[in-house]
Amino acid sequence: MKKTLITGAAGFLGSHLCDRFIAEGHHVIAMDNLITGDLKNIEHLMPLENFEFYHHDVTKFVHVPGELDYILHFASPASPIDYLKIPIQTLKVGALGTHNLLGLAKEKKARFMIASTSEIYGDPLVHPQPEEYYGNVNTIGPRGVYDEAKRFQESITMAYHRFHGLDTRIVRIFNTYGPRMRLNDGRVIPAFMGQALRGEDLTVFGDGSQTRSFCYVDDEIEGIYRLLMSDYTLPMNIGNPNEITIKQFAEEIIKLTGTDQKIIYRPLPKDDPMQRQPDISKAKEILGWEPKVGRSEGMRKTFEYFKTLSKEELEKIEHRDFSKVNRK
Repeated sequence: MKKTLITGAAGFLGSHLCDRFIAEGHHVIAMDNLITGDLKNIEHLMPLENFEFYHHDVTKFVHVPGELDYILHFASPASPIDYLKIPIQTLKVGALGTHNLLGLAKEKKARFMIASTSEIYGDPLVHPQPEEYYGNVNTIGPRGVYDEAKRFQESITMAYHRFHGLDTRIVRIFNTYGPRMRLNDGRVIPAFMGQALRGEDLTVFGDGSQTRSFCYVDDEIEGIYRLLMSDYTLPMNIGNPNEITIKQFAEEIIKLTGTDQKIIYRPLPKDDPMQRQPDISKAKEILGWEPKVGRSEGMRKTFEYFKTLSKEELEKIEHRDFSKVNRK
C-alpha cells in the first residue's frame, strides 16, 4: 500500500485529494493546523484504517514515522480574506513550510508536489497564460504575500529537483469550485452564492469586465492526480479555459438560484487581475487531460451543496479567528 502525506488536508482541495487517494488504495496521512481548514471536510474518513490525521503546523519541523511514497503540499491560506489577515503566516507556509516538507521528501525519497497557483502570473500581459509566461506581479502589494509565497515555492522546489535530484511536480491551479468551499470566504463563487441564498444583492468589484475561468473540483483533482503520476517535472497549468466575465457570471448565479437580486458595484481591489485563463496545451498533450464538467453542471452541484448548509452557517459572515497564529 502506497503511503501519501497531504498537507492542508482539511481544506477544500486537500479534502478532495484525501478522498481520491483513499479511493486509489493509498494510506493517507492528512496534516492541517486548522487555521483555515475544517475537520468536517474529512470527518467521513476518520473511521478508516488507512487514514490518519495530524494536527500540525508545517512551518514547524515535520516528522512522519515510517516510509512515504508521496508528499502533496497543499497547505496555504488561499482566499483574500485569509491571506490579507494573516500575511506573515501565508509567507511562512510557502517558505518555511515548503522547505520543511522538501527536507522530509528528501529524507524519505518521496515524490513531492506543490500546489502553485495562477496568481503567480499576477495581472497578466499575456492571454491566455502559458507556463512559459513569467508574470506581472506587484511584489509589495497586499496580494504579494500570497503571490510571492507561491513563486518562492516553485523556485525552491526546482532547486531541490536540480541540486538534490528530488522527484518533484508543480501544479499551477486556476480558479476551482465545488462542494466544501467555505461560504463567504472572499472568493467569487461562494460569495455570490451566499449573497443569493440570503436574498442580498450580488457585489461585483470593478465594472465586472474582468474575467475568470472556473474549473469544477472533480476535474481539478483528476488533473492533479495525473500530473503527480506523470514524469513531467516543470510547472503545469491545470484549469478550465472556458473564460467568462464576472458580470456575466453574476447574471448566471441569479438565473441559477431563481432569485431577483440586482448587481451592485464596488471599487476594484488593488492588483486584482483583469484576465485569467489557462493555456492547457501541455496538460492535453502530456496528461491527456482536459475538463469534462461544464459550468452549468458544476454550478448546479455546488449550489445544491450550499443549500444543505444550516441557517446559522448561511448567515455567518466569514470572520476567522486568527488570534492564535504565530505573528512573528
